[in-house]
Amino acid sequence: MDNIKDTTPLVDLHKRFKQDGVVFIPKALSETTLNLALQAYNWSLAHPGPGAAHLPAQANLKDTNRGTFYQDLANPAALSAYAELLKCQEIKQLISSVWDKPDVWFMYEQVFKKSGGLTRRTPWHQDLPYLPVSGEDLAVMWITFDPVSKKDSLEFILGSHHGPVYDGSRFDPEDDTLGLYNSADYPQLPDIEAQRTHWSIVSWPTQPGDVVIFHPAVLHGGGATTDDTQRRTLSLRFFGDTAKVAARPGPKGVERKSN
Repeated sequence: MDNIKDTTPLVDLHKRFKQDGVVFIPKALSETTLNLALQAYNWSLAHPGPGAAHLPAQANLKDTNRGTFYQDLANPAALSAYAELLKCQEIKQLISSVWDKPDVWFMYEQVFKKSGGLTRRTPWHQDLPYLPVSGEDLAVMWITFDPVSKKDSLEFILGSHHGPVYDGSRFDPEDDTLGLYNSADYPQLPDIEAQRTHWSIVSWPTQPGDVVIFHPAVLHGGGATTDDTQRRTLSLRFFGDTAKVAARPGPKGVERKSN
């Protein structure tokens, strides 16, 4: 499917966000704000929290070319390190615009770094199954510190935030669709990669200063990296007036599917 329009005026952000669940805003961040975001990101790399982890590589990646896929999130010590960034008016304005509401609260940060060789795709998933929260006024601001081509960028399925909340991916190296909860309340993730033409998939080439804002219920997944690329990204997550606490089941064991 052709990408939606690459430039969305601020006045149209709410309509687009409500319809598609994702908006791309080029040159959204000033140099000052981008530098503060990079400082916060580097702080997170230097101060791993309890959620820091290296995600497993896909089973078919050769050990000799295998890079690292590092992530960390919701570090309890991060709030003071991120305080100056979160005071930037353009951050609040962008999130306020996608909701068309004035009140914005910070939820938590998440950092990603893919580097050093071949890394796996980020499996297709929704963020919502991992979060004890629900509501329309939820948003993830995705910020990149490296140029990312369209084929390597984060991909989204338009309007999928209106559909079911699927089981969370276990990020299993052999099967991306294996579920986290295995509960009847959460359908198993479809094999989107095997049926890409059946879905309304969009992505954008991004440059530092661009942002993508999406609802955490939107299905999304990220491109792999190769030997000569790295991808450093920061996600800032926010909630607003309609956000509510949502119960989630605990993770359950799963039997591996047979081929």
